Parts: sequence; C-alpha cells; structure tokens
Amino acid sequence: MEPLVDIIIEDERWQDLLPALAETAAQAVLADQGLDPAAFEVSLLGCDDARIAVLNAEFRGKPAPTNVLSWPSQDLAPEAEGTRPDLPEPFLPDERESLGDIAIAWETCAREAEEQGKSLHDHVLHLIVHGILHLLGYDHIREGDAALMEGTEVRVLDRMGISDPYES
Repeated sequence: MEPLVDIIIEDERWQDLLPALAETAAQAVLADQGLDPAAFEVSLLGCDDARIAVLNAEFRGKPAPTNVLSWPSQDLAPEAEGTRPDLPEPFLPDERESLGDIAIAWETCAREAEEQGKSLHDHVLHLIVHGILHLLGYDHIREGDAALMEGTEVRVLDRMGISDPYES
C-alpha cells in the first residue's frame, strides 16, 4: 500500500525522524476518525524556521516562525461551535483524495520540546496529529472547537502511548 503521507524534506535534520512519525500519526488520526487511509493522502514539508517564517508571513500575515502550518484541501469546519467537522469523501473512486498540506519547522519544534521537557519524538507526533486534524476541519479559535480538538488530540496520542501534551 502507498504511504498515506508524501514527505518533502528540505531540512536534512528531519531525515531520520519525520518519515516514520508522519506515517504513524496520520494512520492514527484517520483510524480515530473512521477514515480509510487508502482513500486519502497528506503532503508534509519538513523545513526550518526560516522557510516556515516565509510561509507564515505569506499565508497568515505573521512574519515569524511557528511550529506547524496546515493548508486543508477542503473546508470541513463545522458552523456550530464544538461540533465535529464533516468527514471528507473521496472525489473519484480508486483515486486518493488529498487532505491538504502541512509544514513543520525543525528549530521551533526542537526548542518547544526542550522547553516543555518532552522528547522531540513525542512533540513532533503531537504536532503532526494537530496538523492533520486541522486538515480535517478541526480548529482551536473558538472555545468549544478548541476543547473538541484538544480532546481528539489527547485520545489519538493516548492510543499511540503518548502522554497528554496539555498536562504540565
């Protein structure tokens, strides 16, 4: 079976970490959401802070590095706060549907993991789960949506043996 995640590595520091973690996280999120991984794909860019700062400025008007950015292929966000997003559906039978694109920055991820006393492995898994949930219409702007997204992240990570990233 084809990998669920198509990875582009711009920063070689991602080379040993990102391929295995991305596939694991993506499979776990889609299983949690009841989606067939054979029907979908995700593109993931492993980059550095300089590259993600350019992307953040271009797409969000924030000219600074961030940990992860997501560009969903479809707007699946629910209208009612705190409700689950619509599930994506493949457009054509026997064709994989793109859920969207994600970019993740090495320096910011490594710094956050160290500051939070977490392993880089666990932090990156969390951020990829977070990014994929954004592709699926989850968000954290409104309080009810944030609670739903956070709870979903914690559940998915727990199934992978990762502690709740929101507990101190």
